[in-house]
Amino acid sequence: MCDSIVRMEGKVAIVTGGSSGMGYETAKTLARRGARVIIASRNETKLIRARDTIIQKTGNPYVSYRLIDLASLKSVRTFANEVVTWEPQIDVLINNAGAVALADRLTDDGLNLTMQVNYFGTFLLTYLLLPLLKASAPSRIINGSAASMYVGHIDFDHWNDIGRFGTIEVLANSKLAATLFTAELDRRLRGTGVTANSFDPFVVKDTDILNNLPELMRNITQLFINMIGQPKEEVAKQLAFLASNPDLENVSGMHYKFCRKWINHWLAGDSKLTVDLWEASKSAVGITTEEDWEANTL
Repeated sequence: MCDSIVRMEGKVAIVTGGSSGMGYETAKTLARRGARVIIASRNETKLIRARDTIIQKTGNPYVSYRLIDLASLKSVRTFANEVVTWEPQIDVLINNAGAVALADRLTDDGLNLTMQVNYFGTFLLTYLLLPLLKASAPSRIINGSAASMYVGHIDFDHWNDIGRFGTIEVLANSKLAATLFTAELDRRLRGTGVTANSFDPFVVKDTDILNNLPELMRNITQLFINMIGQPKEEVAKQLAFLASNPDLENVSGMHYKFCRKWINHWLAGDSKLTVDLWEASKSAVGITTEEDWEANTL
């Protein structure tokens, strides 16, 4: 749908969830275009294998990996500190990592596990990398979302509750939060040269995202995905399009699907809600005085 020949030499791209699935395919596509790519996930064995395979298949030696576990805010902070310390620039941040049907429990950080993996971890990572992203402008942030967001809701008093939400509901809430976060990013980043857009990959074949589902539900869902889903290689092309197309350099605050602007959630235009989300998220992840670049630049 969106084949492109745009080269990316001199660009640095971070892809979370880059050791497998569509994250791996996206990293490989960006490397093939000449970008320096950093893949990130929590499994070092898979990361090493993915890095080595990408280098072999693309001939691009500038592929590296760093560990990150979005279920641990300490891990996110460590990753961000390493990137800021060792990388002179970030041109593209693709927040691709996410999960379905995680255990209904709190993390060690006191946050709902699905909300933390799919949203709070991404919020913290992006927040901590924003000064470098702004210094690297023009740069781009692409946040993964999903159609489930349309049935999600945000209740700041209960978004970390356990035993309150079913599998689909908590997924929907996390994806809605990611989408509204993107809208607020756009509002706050105007004039900085940093763009922020959300992306719905629709349904993707040949990934391990269903691994946490019960066997019967997993088999039924997999049959459905095999019938209508996109190959992960096609989704990688779409993400690479959003990451590199020069016509999108100044496009921000949009929601994309199939390489086209798609209908965003109606709450994305509610600036009071998105501001409240931003502040509640900063509180939830415990942004420190030293980390709070907003306050430090006033």
